[in-house]
Amino acid sequence: MIRLTEIRLPIEHAEPALRAAALARLRVSNSALLAMTVFKRGYDARKRSAIVFVYTLDCEVADEAHVLARHAGDPHVRPAPDTRYRFLAHAPGDFAASPAPRPVVVGFGPCGLFAALLLAQMGFRPIVLERGRAVRERTRDTWGLWRRGVLDPESNVQFGEGGAGTFSDGKLWSQISDPRHLTRKVIDEFIKAGAPEEIAFVAKPHIGTFRLVGVVEKMRAEIERLGGEVRFGRRVVDLRIEAGRVRGVTVANASGSGDALEEIRADQVVLALGHSARDTFAMLHERGVAMQAKPFSIGFRIEHPQGLIDRARFGEKYAGHPLLGAADYKLVHHAGNGRSVYSFCMCPGGTVVAATSEPGRVVTNGMSQYSRNERNANAGIVVGLTPEDVRAAGTSGEVGALDGIAFQRFWESRAYLLGGESYAAPGQRVGDFLAGRASTSFDSVLPSYKPGVLPTDLAAPGNESLPAYAIAAIREALPAFARQIAGFAMEDAVLTGVETRTSSPLRMPRGKDLQSTNVAGLYPAGEGAGYAGGIMSAAVDGIEVAEAVAMAITGRPPSPAPPRP
Repeated sequence: MIRLTEIRLPIEHAEPALRAAALARLRVSNSALLAMTVFKRGYDARKRSAIVFVYTLDCEVADEAHVLARHAGDPHVRPAPDTRYRFLAHAPGDFAASPAPRPVVVGFGPCGLFAALLLAQMGFRPIVLERGRAVRERTRDTWGLWRRGVLDPESNVQFGEGGAGTFSDGKLWSQISDPRHLTRKVIDEFIKAGAPEEIAFVAKPHIGTFRLVGVVEKMRAEIERLGGEVRFGRRVVDLRIEAGRVRGVTVANASGSGDALEEIRADQVVLALGHSARDTFAMLHERGVAMQAKPFSIGFRIEHPQGLIDRARFGEKYAGHPLLGAADYKLVHHAGNGRSVYSFCMCPGGTVVAATSEPGRVVTNGMSQYSRNERNANAGIVVGLTPEDVRAAGTSGEVGALDGIAFQRFWESRAYLLGGESYAAPGQRVGDFLAGRASTSFDSVLPSYKPGVLPTDLAAPGNESLPAYAIAAIREALPAFARQIAGFAMEDAVLTGVETRTSSPLRMPRGKDLQSTNVAGLYPAGEGAGYAGGIMSAAVDGIEVAEAVAMAITGRPPSPAPPRP
């Protein structure tokens, strides 16, 4: 198989043009091109009057060695890499009848989902413990907050089948290093479960919340078909550790009193907790599991008319073009006070959503459906923090591992108060924010956050919704972003507060075998443990951790692949 890169064609090219371009690049006859598939399709919008698609093609040709030799100096004609996934281990034939404990996966977001799926595919019959509910029940609970202002602390945007990524854009792209092509394994499994086939080749694939619901259900059914178990409403409240090794977990009914429900023996426990399992982090910290503060970011959600972003990115000619879809953006500004401000989790044609998991706090996030046809575009505009920024008052030395959580809670509680103590969020027009005056209403851009947005002053001295240095950095960044995207600092654009859960505020150190550095058999994984940021990277980390568990059970040495930073 030969891989061709940088095949550039006009947006509205005829279907035969792609094959013709491949033939011309390869310099072979039509009969010699035996098969051709699109591996990737992106676009180049730098020249907005002439946007082009950019293809990567995999081609099967007659006399491949001769064709490759003829193009030996061409960097865009190379052998196609083998992206097929190969299992590194399999359960022994008698594993199902063995008295050895089954591996336990705590959490059923993207990381836990793929860890469980891979363990099931390798024959290890994992037990999954998820504190939230199955995805359809969870959807009803989430809408309860959005429509009625009623929060279920155990079943919401953060907790439940599918994890936080289910109620976002379903973005499946990532910039992680992927020498083993594990992202292809993730994509293939999503497609097998009913995701659109185009996610295999579009440059920035996404599924959207409503489609993700059915996909996640089918993947759960496959885990169960292969002998795994998924237990909902089960919160891990304790960890059994003996002589520096995990020996089991204590589980409580998440929706009940919290009293111990059962003890599950386990020699391998995958912690795929997600970034909001704050009570579980506290329990692990109390049990002495190694963890440390790490950088994260906080800020606001910003909303613009999607048409404004389309015109700025694609120009008048191509704005709204059905083959391009809703435009996105990625922005970074280094402020004069030393802070970095950047766009985060940009959701074209989407909505701002209530994403809290704790009573008396307001948290925002963004979400898009597969169609991305809502009126507004939204993104987080966030400011990077260091662990020193969140140090608990009156302390010195090393920053506490849980200090970032306390910091997040403070600003989330402030947002709850500023929003009127009803899970409405505080908001402000960008023009007012830049001018230093309170907003009293919204105009051409109506905020999409539900249960609602209360116009206010996000930067009122003494009652700011973010630290003063973050307010100053964002005020400087918005006009700078407007020099890249015309209209970005428009008067009527809306800021909604606050975005605090961009990533986990802590990391649980692990070794090359992906086990905790001080508790053998414990595998911190995914976003909550500080090793991922988004659906794809979390899923890949889940695969790698599942492989490490399988090799530990079978006695094989660890994979030579280093742990993801």
